[in-house]
Amino acid sequence: MTSHTPHRVVCLQPSATVILDALGCLDSVVACTKYCLEVCPNAAGRILVEDSWTAKSAEILAAEPDLVLAAVPYQEQAVSEILRSGIRFLALAPHRLEDIYVDIATIAGIVGRPEAGEKLIQKMCTDIDCIRQATRHLQRRTVFCEEWGKPLIASQPWVAELVEAAGGSFVGTPGKQVEMGSIRQLNPEVLVAAWCGAGDRVPLEKIIRNRNWSELKAAREGRVYCIPDEWLNTPAPTLIQGLNALAAAIHPEHFPSPKRMRRITDVPFPAPK
Repeated sequence: MTSHTPHRVVCLQPSATVILDALGCLDSVVACTKYCLEVCPNAAGRILVEDSWTAKSAEILAAEPDLVLAAVPYQEQAVSEILRSGIRFLALAPHRLEDIYVDIATIAGIVGRPEAGEKLIQKMCTDIDCIRQATRHLQRRTVFCEEWGKPLIASQPWVAELVEAAGGSFVGTPGKQVEMGSIRQLNPEVLVAAWCGAGDRVPLEKIIRNRNWSELKAAREGRVYCIPDEWLNTPAPTLIQGLNALAAAIHPEHFPSPKRMRRITDVPFPAPK
């Protein structure tokens, strides 16, 4: 890194930590959140700080950074705290895969590794295109992915793009709250739960039973999956793991199931009325 690039970075969101690790710049990270460690174990040993939602300026200042990286979701007070610290601040708010590529290029440029950033983006694009080509002639199945259960919120637009690349057709409106009844009407063939902060611990049988979804095609055919949330909810290179998991969920006869992806084991009867 040259003299004008940051040498002490505080990451308030896992995606920023993962991107810096992939760029070979993890040594510049002096502080991160506990959620960053869950997604990027290589960051162990850093100072732990609150995330973008609950950021504390005192914690940030104590780490003596020259750059703070944050990403949605933000809380107004937390952003004010970050700005009050007076440190250079980059806020990310990606929606689609293209936004994520821009974020990677931006971070790579700031830390003085633009070439590494371009290589990383190209690798992601190549990996996605390989899966897209592999599923091009396979039967397309309708897929509903959710990032939260109460209220029920559909996964982000970049997940919808990954579903399409994995040979599926995303149903519902990405990133928006949806009604359980509307999902019954859409009757998807595959259900994927990737709840923020839940890792791979979503109770699949319980949500099918409590929502009275046992008559859905996905439930009847046992195509209800839990994909680790960091594979789909972290807008970073980890999305490739999510893409491979989606391909296995949509076309299990053609793609191996990753170890941490869970499939429903007992399709419950409808909830009593």
